[in-house]
Amino acid sequence: MRGFLCSSIGVATAAALALPLALTSPSLAAGPGAPPAPAGAPAARPGAVPAGGPGAVPAAGPAAGAEPAVPGSTQSLPLTPLTPASRRAFPGMSARLPDTAAAGLAARETGTFSMVGVVWDDARTELHGRVQVRTRSAHTGTWTAWQDVEIHNREHAADPGTAEGASRRVKGSTAPLWVGESDGIEVRVQAEPGEAPGAPVAPEAGEASDAAGHRTAEPEALALPTGMRIELVDPGRTPAPGEEAAPLPAPEGNRSGRHGASPAVLAGLAGSTALAGSDGPGPDEKAEAAGAAETSDAAQATVLPAMSQATIETSAANLGLAPLGADAIEARDKAGSAADVLIASDGKIGVAARPYIGPRPRIVTRKGWGANESLREKGFVYTGSVKAAFVHHSASGNNYKCSEAPAVLRSLYRYHVVSSGWRDFGYNFAVDKCGTVYEGRAGGVAKAVLGAHTMGFNTNSMGVAVIGTFTSSAPPAAAVKAIAQLTAWKLGLYGANPLGKATLKSGGGNLYPKGKQVKLNVISGHRDGFATECPGKKLYGKLGTARSTSARLQGR
Repeated sequence: MRGFLCSSIGVATAAALALPLALTSPSLAAGPGAPPAPAGAPAARPGAVPAGGPGAVPAAGPAAGAEPAVPGSTQSLPLTPLTPASRRAFPGMSARLPDTAAAGLAARETGTFSMVGVVWDDARTELHGRVQVRTRSAHTGTWTAWQDVEIHNREHAADPGTAEGASRRVKGSTAPLWVGESDGIEVRVQAEPGEAPGAPVAPEAGEASDAAGHRTAEPEALALPTGMRIELVDPGRTPAPGEEAAPLPAPEGNRSGRHGASPAVLAGLAGSTALAGSDGPGPDEKAEAAGAAETSDAAQATVLPAMSQATIETSAANLGLAPLGADAIEARDKAGSAADVLIASDGKIGVAARPYIGPRPRIVTRKGWGANESLREKGFVYTGSVKAAFVHHSASGNNYKCSEAPAVLRSLYRYHVVSSGWRDFGYNFAVDKCGTVYEGRAGGVAKAVLGAHTMGFNTNSMGVAVIGTFTSSAPPAAAVKAIAQLTAWKLGLYGANPLGKATLKSGGGNLYPKGKQVKLNVISGHRDGFATECPGKKLYGKLGTARSTSARLQGR
């Protein structure tokens, strides 16, 4: 069925994304001592902006029909080196650092944004130092105190040597920080002792190396990565319940001109819907699909809401679990969820005999949280199975309301794709502080979708990120429960025991060299596969509870 389904829904348009330019203001209403923005400062850029120019953001893949309801934008502003004299405008910065070890952006007014992060040219280069920002509230005009941005983010990425990991679009990046709706920014970055920036290289004879096989060099002169920029991400407006996107231009062959998909596409989707859990279309299904091409405009409106073709593709990957265009995949009890294995396994009946599949939790789809499908690369990439789940925290801070979680997700998604150069949202799933589960990377929630969440162990695994930072703050009980519910269902579809162990082959990282077979907990923390603080000490300490609850939900 997979081959037929992919051919039926692989219809994402290659039309260019054209969003209006959002300009930054050259003036600054920041209070005493804050310098105005320099004349000729780079303009803000929406979405996948044109290449070139100091304020341009590299496009992150082929553009398709935009989702007008929640366009969003990204402003990308260069950080400039700070001489000892210029650091006087940044209290707390050392005047003794060399010019290569300090950078910043003076306080300035900007277009509206809600999330920030710093990126740089070479993803192989690590930032050793401290990144701080302060922002101005768009509602009150008040500036915040300086806030630290988590710099360790390299481990949240595609595996080395993969098409996504080796892409020239990929940038080095900090973790993003949610700051709420803001319209002013100030940034300071200073290097601290550590490995000097540079591409990892193979060790020579007699030299020490790390677990990834890279040379371990002595600390060198302090320096920051080149090409550093602050990314200001606006998630766009959250659509009202039931709100539809504006109609898109009709592709060639669409007689109705109303739904962004031709009758031929509708026919294929109708066939795909009938094929959930089967190996191919039978005579009846073929006849039904052919008939769909001749449906009236009114009938088409009933079958297909106004969506871009990229959104149709993403939504169709969940057919069998939810109708096309659904904002959520509804929960099912344990007995009802057993049939989901047919979708996960492409209709292989023998796999369906597995008895340990937990109840399916309610999952908000990408359409439900407002993902702009024109940002990601076309198509989906799958791995062989789901043997383990890696739990993460987004490290984006806890200062958000549950009602803002869709906006946080849209910001994370835009930061991953537009700013960092990934092919799609990195995690397979996300969970907010109230325990709501969200679809992450596109390709189908029941499928073994290859993510970019745990460098070295993305193959045959899934990544779940709890939105927030849990280094010193305890995760809400609702979020831990949601992890258990999600893993009981998804791991159960692939026969994995939450209390067991899984053997995964390392793709390369700082704990295990490439090719090493590693035995890990089926539900692991990110730090189990990579030397990192993630998912935070407090969330990591709750994984035992998640494992036992997940196993109980599976009936073990």
